Amino acid sequence: MNDLKGATDYILNRIKKELNPSLYYHDLNHTLDVVKACRHYAQMEGIDQSDQILLETAAYFHDAGMLKAYINHEEASVELLQQVLPGYGYSHRDLEVISCVVMKTKLPQSAINLMGEVLCDADLDYLGRPDFFMISHRLRYEWELMLGKFYGLKEWYELQYDFLSKHKYYTRSARMLRNEGKEKNLAEVKLILGK
Repeated sequence: MNDLKGATDYILNRIKKELNPSLYYHDLNHTLDVVKACRHYAQMEGIDQSDQILLETAAYFHDAGMLKAYINHEEASVELLQQVLPGYGYSHRDLEVISCVVMKTKLPQSAINLMGEVLCDADLDYLGRPDFFMISHRLRYEWELMLGKFYGLKEWYELQYDFLSKHKYYTRSARMLRNEGKEKNLAEVKLILGK
């Protein structure tokens, strides 16, 4: 029997205590935000309860690799969850499913099944929300601190324009809930850039 509560308490506790304070985007709030969106989309998409537990576990662990590595953190997340989750009753098959779903969030996203699609959409849920600009600038600051990459505002908005223009939500639920907001955010970015 999977102990979802034990596993999530473990990882949230580690994130709170050990996460690099320079992670202004990939922080505890991002993890909780993705979990919340994941639950919502999973229910809307009719994912059964056993798969929902695996999906929620994947959401809690999808960026946990940031505790160890910034670049290729998805691989570090998989390594961590494979070490930790057996202690919480997760089977070998569960680990394979969760690992596969987590790896689908690596950019460019590459979901091939419904669980992967839901997590990918939840991970980028903010693209279609009113808080898009605030969250986007947290990522900009994080890249400056973690990667030494400074983006001027025009350059940053060009990057956002390109990303929003190419991004597509996988699930019907995310498209229904977020496409209109994403188009509005894209229009605002265009306005800022004078396009």
